[in-house]
Amino acid sequence: MANQSQPASAIRLAADIGGTFTDIASFDEKTGRLSFGKKLSTPDSLVDGIEAGADEAGADFAEAGLFLHGSTIAINTMLERTGAKTALVITEGFRDVYEIGRVNRPDAYNLYFKKHEPLIERALRFEVNERMYAEGEVYRPLIDAEVEALATRLGEMGIEATAILFLHSYRNPDHEIRAKKIFERINPDMFVSVSHELSQEYREFERTSTVAANAYIGPKVRDYLSGIEARIAGAGFNGSFLVVQSTGGLYEVAQAKTDCVHMLESGPAAGVIGTKALCDVLEIEDAISFDMGGTTAKSGVIYQGTPLTTGGALIGGYDRALPIQVAMMDIFEVGTGGGSIAHLSEGGSLRVGPESAGAQPGPVCYGQGGEEPTVTDANLILGRLAVDRFLGGDMRLDLEAAEKAMKIKVADPLGLSVTEAADGILRIANTAMSYAVKGVTTERGYDAASFAMVAIGGAGPLHASDVAREIGMGQIIIPQAPGYFSAFGMLFSDLRYDYVRTWPVRLADADFAEIEPIYGEMEDTGRAAIERTSVKSGEIVITRAADMRYVGQEHAVTVELPLALFKAQDRDGIKAEFDRVHKIRYGTSAPAERAEIVSLRSAITGLMQKPPLETIQEGAETPPDAALTGTRPVYFTEAGGFIETQTYDRDLLLAGNQIDGPAVIEEHASTTIVAPGDKVSVDGLGNLMISAHGVSR
Repeated sequence: MANQSQPASAIRLAADIGGTFTDIASFDEKTGRLSFGKKLSTPDSLVDGIEAGADEAGADFAEAGLFLHGSTIAINTMLERTGAKTALVITEGFRDVYEIGRVNRPDAYNLYFKKHEPLIERALRFEVNERMYAEGEVYRPLIDAEVEALATRLGEMGIEATAILFLHSYRNPDHEIRAKKIFERINPDMFVSVSHELSQEYREFERTSTVAANAYIGPKVRDYLSGIEARIAGAGFNGSFLVVQSTGGLYEVAQAKTDCVHMLESGPAAGVIGTKALCDVLEIEDAISFDMGGTTAKSGVIYQGTPLTTGGALIGGYDRALPIQVAMMDIFEVGTGGGSIAHLSEGGSLRVGPESAGAQPGPVCYGQGGEEPTVTDANLILGRLAVDRFLGGDMRLDLEAAEKAMKIKVADPLGLSVTEAADGILRIANTAMSYAVKGVTTERGYDAASFAMVAIGGAGPLHASDVAREIGMGQIIIPQAPGYFSAFGMLFSDLRYDYVRTWPVRLADADFAEIEPIYGEMEDTGRAAIERTSVKSGEIVITRAADMRYVGQEHAVTVELPLALFKAQDRDGIKAEFDRVHKIRYGTSAPAERAEIVSLRSAITGLMQKPPLETIQEGAETPPDAALTGTRPVYFTEAGGFIETQTYDRDLLLAGNQIDGPAVIEEHASTTIVAPGDKVSVDGLGNLMISAHGVSR
């Protein structure tokens, strides 16, 4: 099944903007040429970094037919609290649901615990005298005159964005639809977001938090995307502009400007999609995507060949988090990256992150005015990075400045040598990043040690061996161009739309004649959305799932359900799948207990053409002489000191080459550290396949 024709150009451009670097991938479908660009992000004007990266990749917007984009702009606006002046309009009596939340206290004995802070202060939350029953029938009708008066008042107050949530609008959105039209008529420049367009599930706190976040980040994200549109159009681009969603799927920029929360985790999700594409070729079913950039480290999971997704996430950490109730890749993130700042706490202990030096001023060794030592500075001091080979030699690092900052800020106050301080920073960082991996495996009921680690991001290969060893993982894969992998992963994304409907029913009482029309409506909506897009897709694939729980439980788990179970109306098969997933997640299941369905989910995917993975030239077991670039002393914790270590140019390695650790393998946008005892083999696709010493798999 296909839709409208795609622009004639066969060139695809993908751009991923991170907190420190902007990555570009360019793919020419006719020639098969794949090229990359990497430049420091430009916080004052992020599109400048895109243009600089495209120039380095030799890409011309005027020749491109498709531009794919992922960015941290949405989540950073939320985390940094730099969004718009926003109001919340809510059903009378529910003004404080956003602040009350779930009243959870994750650390019962922490005297300094603070609950979540709403993005919208109480003074800007307004009640409207309307009400729906849970079944969708009107209890108290909406009075248009009351909404008009409130819309006028908020406009006079200078409100930039308004979030509208009326009780049970997921069942009947009529009042929200009418209120949105009134607000947009009276305040045409105001960003207006209504809850039913983002989430059609129950749980009012989560729905309120979602629509509030969308409104709060909306004006900034809309202006940002509009700015990119104008800039690339000025450069001659007249193709299709698609944005990566948090599921790893694509949607059009016009939708991204209104449904902004769907792109919160766009960059990390693309990295998982790229990992999935690689695992398909390597015939690996279970893998962990470990993505370390300049600001954060993220992990996602491929389990039995499928990237794991979730129906929502907590943004900002569990204890003070704000929930977002939309479909997204199941990603766990920690505030540890190459630019994470090392500092001393009030008690004098060494901490790393979550504060980051970012792109400006960046780590001390970048020579751009940074004064606080970072993880990157520690790597340079320990010889893991080369002064003259960073970004292929385009950016010379300042070792002396890094050592001076480390001495003043960390080493001297702790009574340590500069080397000991740098080693301590990396140990702390590696332990913190291991939590990101455990967060999507151990905490979900999976054995991390049985998974392969695919290390991506500019700093991922630097730390992969240490993080894997911390967890007991024995197999590490460093793909080609790991420093550009999120941008590369976008080239493997498909058009995708996710829908959910709350529909509580006991499984034993579920009527398939009622279930099928609900799924059918979601799937028809998804097909229509794909057909309206401006790019050509191939086959449309539909997957179904249900949120289920045992009768008497509060929280549900999402269970993917084969379409065959619905065709056969197989309740026992559905129950067996739920029991299996519950067993994985919680370590226990109750096959004899009754189960119930809470919500129905459907994902509609329009498959797009994927670039092939290129093979490299075959070679002998011993790397060619040209690939060996020299030696330098590198500090390894397990060795307790510096070891004279061979360094290699990855671009000159051949398939079949084998390298014994310790070694350093360098490429333009990343460096791979091979620990003593580890063994590396280069496969036919140029992947570095690392077997960790002393770790059985």
